[in-house]
Amino acid sequence: MIARSIGSSIHRALADTPVVLLNGARQTGKTTLAQAIADETNAQYLTMDDAATLASACGDPVGFVSNLPRCVVLDEVQKAPDLFPALKRAVDKDRLPGRFLLTGSANVMTLPHLSESLAGRMEVIPLYPFSAGELAGIQEGFLKRLFAGGMPAVQEPAMREDIPGRVVRGGYPEAIQRTDTDRRAAWFASYVTTILQRDVRDLARVEGLHALPNLLRLLAARASGLLNLADISRDASVPYTTLTRYLALLETVFLVHRLPAWSPNLGTRLVKAPKLHLVDSGLACHLIGADAHRLSADRQLLGRMLETFVVGELRKQLSWTDPQTRLHHFRTSAGSEVDIALERADGTVVALEVKAGATVASRDFAALKTLRDKIERRFQAGVVLYTGDQVLPFGDKLWLAPIPALWMP
Repeated sequence: MIARSIGSSIHRALADTPVVLLNGARQTGKTTLAQAIADETNAQYLTMDDAATLASACGDPVGFVSNLPRCVVLDEVQKAPDLFPALKRAVDKDRLPGRFLLTGSANVMTLPHLSESLAGRMEVIPLYPFSAGELAGIQEGFLKRLFAGGMPAVQEPAMREDIPGRVVRGGYPEAIQRTDTDRRAAWFASYVTTILQRDVRDLARVEGLHALPNLLRLLAARASGLLNLADISRDASVPYTTLTRYLALLETVFLVHRLPAWSPNLGTRLVKAPKLHLVDSGLACHLIGADAHRLSADRQLLGRMLETFVVGELRKQLSWTDPQTRLHHFRTSAGSEVDIALERADGTVVALEVKAGATVASRDFAALKTLRDKIERRFQAGVVLYTGDQVLPFGDKLWLAPIPALWMP
């Protein structure tokens, strides 16, 4: 079993919180991790994928919960939404820390009737596909170094990394095990079909489900771009109001996410539209029909997929290092754009640009310099990540670093 970096965060939450929800997309390893934690803590493990367990939970939620042991793992709880009020009642009677570890493949925080039931009683911890560091057996220290104003670290073997190949594989456990590209494509196709035809149908009555696969492919083709709902509505031939509902559903089942715009609050007029990314770069590449060879030949396409990959890696790392740090993009009305801006709760900022080329010029640091000069002392470090192999300083608090710096200690 590949060690998951989020494990320590789960144990800390169980030590002081009655209910902990491990939330994430299907096939990211939630069940494997939950079973391992159940073994470590001597908790009973039950899954709603079992028909008898699901029938019992749905038939008499209060009775089901009242007969559970003091510490239990409940897998795939989104299938039994009536459990949440019963769990609230049980927790109010006994607020023992670590009573319930839940897992879910739908974002309950977007489902008010579920999330409100356990408000103040539940901590939600996200689980994403494997990070590059987890696959390499490395605890990433990239963000810690940058927020300390230090230089990104890179080890010599990492510089020879096959970046297009890594982007195409993504991080889903089953996908990375399949070295045959056709078999990996078959898994991705089955995965998308399962989520769109089963999970989305379970969450809401969606008329015209046949439109969702095409919409998801269209979103993948627009990955790393500004989210323009009017354009997408027109191109997908989906009414605007229906599109907003579909997009919310795709976010709820962890297929896509938005990267909001960031403002330094200096009165500058900013473009407020978020950027759109898919949760996994491998899934994005599958949806647009791109393999590693095509990415290598098409630098513009590689750039978009690489940015989605980097955003995904940072999101994973933040989930266990500093969940309070927020991911954004920065773009002024004058066209100055920084791909990724990370802001800590204390207001300090780290910014990243992602380049698909192996050569970088001074002009590639222009947007980072603009942001650095605007926010002055709040700016900790700016890095241009590229496909070359050198770490070089490029001015005050600015660095050039290879993509593999992302997953170095």
